[in-house]
Amino acid sequence: MENLQSALKDYSLSVSTVPEKGRSLFATRDFYPGDVIIGQEPYVCVPNNSSLSTPKRCDGCFTTSNVLRRCSRCHVAYYCGTACQRSEWKLHRLECEVLSRLDKDKRESVTPSIRLMVRLYLRRKLQDDKVIQSTAMDNYNLVEALVAHMSDITEEQLVLYAQMANLVYSILQWPEINIKEIAENFSKFACNAHTICDSELRPVGTGLYPVISIINHSCLPNSVLVFEGRSALVRAVQHIPAGTEVLISYIETAGSTITRQKALKEQYLFTCTCPRCSKMGQKDDIQESAILEGYRCKYEKCGGFLLRTTDGKGFQCQGCQLVMGKEEIKEIITEIELLSEEAASKSSFSCSYQEVISIYKRIEKLQTKLYHPFSISLMQTREKILKSLMELEHWTEALAYCKLTIPFYEKVYPSVHPLLGLQYYTRGKLEWYLGETEEAVKSLTKAVDILRITHGTNTPFMKDLLMKLEEARAEASYKFSSIHY
Repeated sequence: MENLQSALKDYSLSVSTVPEKGRSLFATRDFYPGDVIIGQEPYVCVPNNSSLSTPKRCDGCFTTSNVLRRCSRCHVAYYCGTACQRSEWKLHRLECEVLSRLDKDKRESVTPSIRLMVRLYLRRKLQDDKVIQSTAMDNYNLVEALVAHMSDITEEQLVLYAQMANLVYSILQWPEINIKEIAENFSKFACNAHTICDSELRPVGTGLYPVISIINHSCLPNSVLVFEGRSALVRAVQHIPAGTEVLISYIETAGSTITRQKALKEQYLFTCTCPRCSKMGQKDDIQESAILEGYRCKYEKCGGFLLRTTDGKGFQCQGCQLVMGKEEIKEIITEIELLSEEAASKSSFSCSYQEVISIYKRIEKLQTKLYHPFSISLMQTREKILKSLMELEHWTEALAYCKLTIPFYEKVYPSVHPLLGLQYYTRGKLEWYLGETEEAVKSLTKAVDILRITHGTNTPFMKDLLMKLEEARAEASYKFSSIHY
């Protein structure tokens, strides 16, 4: 802990133990929006490659490519070139040895989670043998210090971890390692490992970042965790005065307090007491929950939200007091569920996007009747339609749907949030493609204003976005001068 404290001084950070929260990370100087608070390379990581996944990702840089080469010995690792292969060789040499002993069927059962655990023990061995250097921010003691919550997990989860631990033990075949310890480390992974995402927040892998795992959760975070390749970076999204705890969000924050609390309890085994969650049950919280996840008044001109009646037989509008019966609501929900199953079935059987869009539009129509315009369910349906329309290159309709989602994003996320920035980016691209240059400049400017804070400006994605904005501005300027001269 002393070595870590000393290393964190260079970042103007310190670790303190807080009652009910455990270890917490605090700023020792002021941080401002866009500042990198801390960065860390993974102790171990794996790309999201399984026996069925396509396309595969490079083990070194996590990118996809048409020219990935598979390790000829173990047939598990993939590389985009010699540079990535060399960078991974010390660890993969040992990994390749243990994986190539397995028969084909057993090798295919090596999921990314199993592989991550195998790599954890192999990397510890390499550091013990001084093949890989240990530092204050990169050593196995930091993994040992992570919380496992073993006493809080279910019997079913314990059995699953034990089965996974047995598989890891059989792969490594090291008599000195303890199956119970492996199971405990799987519990640590569940609470502490991070999903590695690309610049557009698409999952590409999983990594363990033991120092970043010290950072606690808030549903109103002052920082955001993003990735540049495999490197994790925590950036400030608001002013963080010296002495303030650094906080990120572990979950999707667009949800009612009950939904967020449930997600945190199930995945991370704690109850959040952040300022947003502490309002649970208060008037504002009840209203927010009803709008995000409840029902709307069926009287179109009202637009109020419904709450359950005192006798429990229906739902009453909090605006015009009109009552909607439970059966009436149940009928619409049942129809939505049947259509959702049909859409999922057609998607899994690779039916045409047009067929799937048609079903989702029927769902959207029913949801518009039942849910508030800012309903999460309605927004998710519109996102699916938007994605399918973009696959079909139906740009005009895609833009119309993108515009429908923006007000939702603006309502449920803070003004500086990567998902809001990315939605403006999508809108700007579509507007530019359709020749709406002035509108594209406005949307791309909004995207840049947000994403330069959350993402910085060094990634290929951000460089491309900044270039698009400059080109759109130049095009808008040319169009303007052509009209006026």
